[in-house]
Amino acid sequence: MKSIRSAGLLMRVALGVVAFGELSMVAGAVDTAEVNRRIERELPSLETFYQELHRTPELSFQEVETSRRVGNELERAGMSVTRQVGGHGVVGVLTNGTGPVILLRADLDGLPIREQTGLPYSSTHQMTNDLGERVPTMHACGHDIHMASLVGSARVLSGMRSAWKGTVVFLGQPAEERGSGARAVLKDRLFERFPKPTACVALHCNASLLTGSLGFVEGFTFANVDSVDITVRGVGGHGAYPHLTKDPIVLASQIVMALQTVVSRETRPGDPAVITVGSIHGGSKHNIIPDSVHLQLTLRSYTEEVRQNTLSSIRRICKGLAESAGLPSELHPQVTVANEFTPALYNDPKLTQQLASTARRWLGEPRVQTLQPVMGGEDFSEFGRTPDKIPICQFWLGVVSPEANAAALRSGKPLPSLHSPYFQPQPLPTLRTGVTALVATVLELAPPAP
Repeated sequence: MKSIRSAGLLMRVALGVVAFGELSMVAGAVDTAEVNRRIERELPSLETFYQELHRTPELSFQEVETSRRVGNELERAGMSVTRQVGGHGVVGVLTNGTGPVILLRADLDGLPIREQTGLPYSSTHQMTNDLGERVPTMHACGHDIHMASLVGSARVLSGMRSAWKGTVVFLGQPAEERGSGARAVLKDRLFERFPKPTACVALHCNASLLTGSLGFVEGFTFANVDSVDITVRGVGGHGAYPHLTKDPIVLASQIVMALQTVVSRETRPGDPAVITVGSIHGGSKHNIIPDSVHLQLTLRSYTEEVRQNTLSSIRRICKGLAESAGLPSELHPQVTVANEFTPALYNDPKLTQQLASTARRWLGEPRVQTLQPVMGGEDFSEFGRTPDKIPICQFWLGVVSPEANAAALRSGKPLPSLHSPYFQPQPLPTLRTGVTALVATVLELAPPAP
């Protein structure tokens, strides 16, 4: 009878319709049925909390109300809460005897995007950006899902202290979208003011993965991200007399084309790298040759060697083409690397394998996938780059409803990506999986003493 029931369970897991409460015999000694009952009880209020966050996203470095809400929820769940960490960061600490220290992180900030999902809880919120402009805001990267999952895991873990031993640090981190929030909380002595983690874990919404699923990547997962500005200078004049000028538009065009060879001819095959010229601006009228043209680039890589080679190649190409155009050194292009550098995220292989194995026991094999690294950026990487070299793992959380996935397959249109005004996670099943994954992480990494 037991073998027949197990076969039926595996069949339903494969079909993607297994109830979470049925996994108690799969996930080991922990009473997973009780864990799942507690999660189910929390889901209605977590969905409400998620919708409240979704309606009022706040920009990076301005997460005042968001931070307050997350801090209040952590306090209600029994945490010791500290606010204003690294700006608007909030830290909740739950101590439960002697044992490992696990940091769980969620990001707080939204994006300057006008939401176009048509959802009843769509954001119509607006804020003033750094330039003094009034802009619409949206949680187009799933940070609202991240925060609600963090709060849900805090509630469940606080109510099940017999199932684990140690300390959990719940971090609501500001300014992830600007690549600066993790550095800010670390500069504010996160690892000195609070218990130092033995592992740091985070999840991130994935806009192409079905809800109820998780994805794991060992090693490099996200890329180094550099923003580069190039001011191409020249000698302006009348468009009818180009021989009396040094045309910066022509020089900028040559630079754009020459940059395409850095990846194809100067980077070792097999080493990922991206150079994208995302913006080019110059001139004001049909018949005027301007004095300057402005280029904006984004650079992506995994290793520091490739990163530095790309930066030096850009400088060399700009200088060489300016010299070939006959420009004096004082008019050579100005190449500026922005301070908002985000280092590549490297998932500790051992920790990642452990958490992926845990997820398979809790969710079933078909719901846990091995994915490929991407060239996006994530400042969660900073938590693994301190002198302590703390193991970190950030895994993917599926958000796509089966209906949306089927519609995309029928139409041939791609699903809305992260940072799209049409991005819309399916809340309840996504929150269920997100909370389950974070709770299972702590139960795995901080088991009770035998």
